[in-house]
Amino acid sequence: MWTVVYIASNRAQAELYKNVLCNEGVLANIRAAGIASALGDGLYEILVLESEANEAHAILCQHAIR
Repeated sequence: MWTVVYIASNRAQAELYKNVLCNEGVLANIRAAGIASALGDGLYEILVLESEANEAHAILCQHAIR
């Protein structure tokens, strides 16, 4: 089951965090949260497998500190 671990403020940020997770070996996806335009404006959810949620959260927190 997929679990939301972060809500990004735009598509570019969502893609960045998805890539960070994937580079660390965590399978991640993004999806629009609500209405998003073709330009990527709007909120995007970053999802990972439920079994990897704690690891993904730790990676994102560590990335934010850098």
